[in-house]
Amino acid sequence: MGDSKVETISRLAQWRIDNFGPCSFKKSDPFKVGIWNWHLSIEKNRYMYIRLFPEPSRASKEQPPIARFVLRVSNSAASRRPYISPIHERLLRTSDDFVWPVDSTFHGRFVIDVEFLDLKICPLNGGEASSIWPSDGVMQSLAAQSTLRCLSRMLNEAIHADVTINTADGTLRAHKAILSASSPVFQSMFLHNLKEKSSSTIDIEDLSLESCMALLSYLYGNIKQEDFWKHRLALLGAANKYDITDLKDACEESLLEDINSGNVLERLQEAWLYQLNKLKKGCLMYLLDFGKIYDVREEMNNFFRQADRELMLEMFQEVLTVWKPA
Repeated sequence: MGDSKVETISRLAQWRIDNFGPCSFKKSDPFKVGIWNWHLSIEKNRYMYIRLFPEPSRASKEQPPIARFVLRVSNSAASRRPYISPIHERLLRTSDDFVWPVDSTFHGRFVIDVEFLDLKICPLNGGEASSIWPSDGVMQSLAAQSTLRCLSRMLNEAIHADVTINTADGTLRAHKAILSASSPVFQSMFLHNLKEKSSSTIDIEDLSLESCMALLSYLYGNIKQEDFWKHRLALLGAANKYDITDLKDACEESLLEDINSGNVLERLQEAWLYQLNKLKKGCLMYLLDFGKIYDVREEMNNFFRQADRELMLEMFQEVLTVWKPA
């Protein structure tokens, strides 16, 4: 049939039917939208029934579509109002999965439009369907990845770097804008008449070159997990010193993950020093609630000689809470 072809552009498919003729059924040629080939069909009875369905194929069988779409039927006569369907969202496998009855008989030329608002792949093994088209979240993710690649180049190649950082064993180049946006302490250095502003130099001599590079990598958004894990204690001190709250929180969460008898007292001291309440609670639970204090009896003597008086008092109160008489 000459009028079985469907024209497509972007997410819109349009089927122009010149003459329905004496037949009661018509089916379009396949047309491609997304990763599937589709068909439209019309059946004339008391109503006109319009169907939309994917062509049987490997793609439609292994990755069946969930389509969100709207249909529009219009006559060539300009005075005749078009019929517009509600927005449908259906899992479409066969021609039986969707049919739209139109309570009208169209004579002569008419047009059927289907606009796909979204197309998702229905996972056969369960789970959430995923759109084949970029959403706002996907675009934001792509933009974020591009930005991180640019920031990584800025740091690694010192592109337009305008500040020198002196560490305990070397120097690094960075950018005042990035440091200022990440830390109110750095921002204050460059806003006020401090030596860092006039000399464009920052002394961070309590960090090694390697630890400082891990800090910068975090601020520029490209730190590797193994580097974070290796330098997290140094990063915790830097986060506290330069008021980088999100880094401080990340360090605390990480230090909570691997408390053991060999590090619990050190972690408890760090928690007290940097006011990390979650980490402190975790260490005390490990020692007292789970009875691991017996495993570190020898280390406790040295710990109590160096521990803050208030920390010792808090530990004693915890002991009384855990071991209160029945």
